[in-house]
Amino acid sequence: MLIFDPYLIKHIMITASSITKSYDDVHVLKGIDLSVDAGEIVSIVGKSGAGKSTLLHILGTLDRVDSGSLTLMDRHVESLNEKELARFRNENIGFVFQFHHLLQEFTALENVCIPAYIGKKSPAQTETRAKELLDYLGLSDRMTHKPNQLSGGEAQRVAVARALINQPSMVFADEPTGNLDKTSSENLHQLFSKLRDDFKYTFVIVTHNLELAEMSDRIITIEDGKVKQG
Repeated sequence: MLIFDPYLIKHIMITASSITKSYDDVHVLKGIDLSVDAGEIVSIVGKSGAGKSTLLHILGTLDRVDSGSLTLMDRHVESLNEKELARFRNENIGFVFQFHHLLQEFTALENVCIPAYIGKKSPAQTETRAKELLDYLGLSDRMTHKPNQLSGGEAQRVAVARALINQPSMVFADEPTGNLDKTSSENLHQLFSKLRDDFKYTFVIVTHNLELAEMSDRIITIEDGKVKQG
């Protein structure tokens, strides 16, 4: 049975304060302040090169800040070492990318199970939950198919199931509809809303798709490495 954690209700999930990030002499983020509530869908928009994906990678703990602080679920993540951070990420964060990054040699079901296996979860319980997720996402008849046997929309839904297998508190999506046709994009938009409504997942989405952004609870615009005000 799919369940959600009561922690996700009425709680600040993400707090970023004065985040900066540079690569060599290129200053990408120049003092980012933002917060995201549990169960909120937030879209991050802005021109190419504004720093959206860099910010998402930092919020998702895939990259470290140069300065500033990041708190996720009341944890100051910059204080965690790499092993602690990897465990925190595996247990609490799901990712969906523009290109689904499914492993071609594995079935849909096996791909969904991988993060749970990495987290040393029970194989039997993992497979049961993976099947529940795929069924919930309308993929019960595609579980044994490999990625090259799936449509783009189906593959992205498998990627969503994989993101949710460890029952994360938050899901970060980087251009999740960027490689999908219009119909599949609309379906994914509706899916994110349904997942939030049914299970209170928190979503932070980087997107150029204004239709997706407008379905969010809130839109944050990044301009020249800063949150645009007004």
